[in-house]
Amino acid sequence: MFASTHLPRVALIALAAATLCAATTASFASSHREAPFITTAPKVDGSDFYMFNSYESGRTGYVTLLANYLPLQDGYGGPNYFALDPNALYEIHIDNNGDAKEDITFQFRFKNNYRNFKGVDSASSANSIPLIANGAVSTKADAHLNVVETYELIMVRGDRRTGTRTVIGTFTKPVDYIGVKTLGNAAAYESYAQQHIAEFTVPGCSSTAKAKVFAGQRKDAFAVNLGTIFDLVNADVATLTSPRGDGTANTLDDKNVTTLALEVPKACLTGSGNGVIGGWTTASLPQATLLSASPKSGHQTTAVTGGAWVQVSRLGMPLVNEVIIGLKDKDRFNGSVPSKDAQFANYVTKPTLPALISVVLTGGATVAPSFTRNDLVTTFLTGIPGVNQLSTVTPSEMLRLNTAIAAVPRSQQNPLGVVGSVLAAGSVGAATDLAGFPNGRRPNDDVVDVALIAVMGGLCTQPVINAGVVFGGDCVAANVPLGNDTLKLTDKADQEKVPLLDRFPYLTTPIGGTH
Repeated sequence: MFASTHLPRVALIALAAATLCAATTASFASSHREAPFITTAPKVDGSDFYMFNSYESGRTGYVTLLANYLPLQDGYGGPNYFALDPNALYEIHIDNNGDAKEDITFQFRFKNNYRNFKGVDSASSANSIPLIANGAVSTKADAHLNVVETYELIMVRGDRRTGTRTVIGTFTKPVDYIGVKTLGNAAAYESYAQQHIAEFTVPGCSSTAKAKVFAGQRKDAFAVNLGTIFDLVNADVATLTSPRGDGTANTLDDKNVTTLALEVPKACLTGSGNGVIGGWTTASLPQATLLSASPKSGHQTTAVTGGAWVQVSRLGMPLVNEVIIGLKDKDRFNGSVPSKDAQFANYVTKPTLPALISVVLTGGATVAPSFTRNDLVTTFLTGIPGVNQLSTVTPSEMLRLNTAIAAVPRSQQNPLGVVGSVLAAGSVGAATDLAGFPNGRRPNDDVVDVALIAVMGGLCTQPVINAGVVFGGDCVAANVPLGNDTLKLTDKADQEKVPLLDRFPYLTTPIGGTH
């Protein structure tokens, strides 16, 4: 069932892009509000995970890890804005030997430090002010901040609960972008935020190169047309196959997110494996919560928590829990670990998405590919041989990155990743951008459009068939009803239009509360 296919290297990469996407289409929010429970706990909702070879100038030899939480933030979210949960445990996990178990875990624990500023006139001088700042803010832990959010960064080698635990340090998180009066214009806020990028030495790593860490609010970099897609794909085929590049329907264009960012020397992540690493993020809450009927003054929450950590959010490959896992098992997937993923194999080998999309796009006419989708296993559960498969293969869902494939500068990146390179060239051998999705994931990779193309059989049409690639006995152009129009599919939210930085932490300045 989990046997790997044996195609040429580039063909396997193209296959991987196809397989990933065949499973990734209907809701298209990379992991926003994807399961019933997580909608009740937005502070621990992991929304996107990026893992890529750093393409900032001068940073060859580093891997960037970006874990986004607390999605759909509006800039005007006062008076408390979007501090992370001090009762939660946020984690980024790395498997570097292929056993589907974490070898390295970076843990983040947040704390809100209240200064309890008082009123400024004689009538109110004894009372606590209701705002998180009482004046203009421009420096780290600025004297005008009424709340300073800090986090402890911890590294664990081995099992995340029983392994060797090392406290790296305590760092400060920038306050969210309240607005121009408090924090200045966008350039001023970015300058303020950059003060919070810190360096550290990775415990137990022989490399003396410094790693970087940042935790703070960023503009959401995920482009998607949520309203149209969630409304039973409320667009006709002509609209969805109109020319790429004129898309303006990014529902998340005015939303922020909180990013936990790390840039780590490759040598500190790869261990003794083959240079391929697997990664995923999680968030956990204490098992027991007791709400106080009479909260005490100065406490961070009204809850008293205790007991073992319970994982409530999980994210590796984008879109998996949204559109692969059935509704009844979404909370179960969020609480599971990669080594137990055999329980979800049926969702991967027999996806429900293609036929559903066919119905909602055309009102019943068949446009879905008619062949069995055996290609999903390689991308989701084993990795692609010779590309991003770990040295030992244990079927499991995670994002996989070959750290030996050189990064491509953003100006040269194809937003459709490997699929875009293959289709644009008209020849599999001409594929040039192998550093993007599904070999890891960069912020500029348009995983939604790649998904649309592949799920509807785009890699079984021209020019791929002419290039001599075979994706299974039934993967032929005759079994792709949309034909070459499949190659044009887009949700009209072009990822390349999302503003990004060309340096760490790559996601750009958040939307402010005022402009």
